[in-house]
Amino acid sequence: MIDHFGINCADMATGAAFYDTVLAVFGHRRLMDFGVAIGYGTDKPDFWISTFDGVGPNREVHIAFAADSAEQVDAFHAAAVAAGAETLHEPRMWPEYHEHYYGAFVRDPDGNNVEAVCHTVTAG
Repeated sequence: MIDHFGINCADMATGAAFYDTVLAVFGHRRLMDFGVAIGYGTDKPDFWISTFDGVGPNREVHIAFAADSAEQVDAFHAAAVAAGAETLHEPRMWPEYHEHYYGAFVRDPDGNNVEAVCHTVTAG
């Protein structure tokens, strides 16, 4: 449903280092880098971070990245924590969303709620 989306970062170097690390877990990478805007993806830039003078503070954004497996969710969480993210919710099943929902939530360097989710995990 989403073609692409972007968030603002207070510090591009910190934001870029964080997203370089955690998006690599899913096989994504920087595809475009304009200095004040960086586009990430696999085939096209689907996710952007940017900074512009005068934008002001952000309101928290929630972003969920699709994972192919519980192992990718776990790897995302580990990579995010290693990159300095705050854990909001450890990786686990979320049956209140649906019976196969496995996700982990972290707060990125700019205060955004970033999730990795797999929709095909069987509880067991």
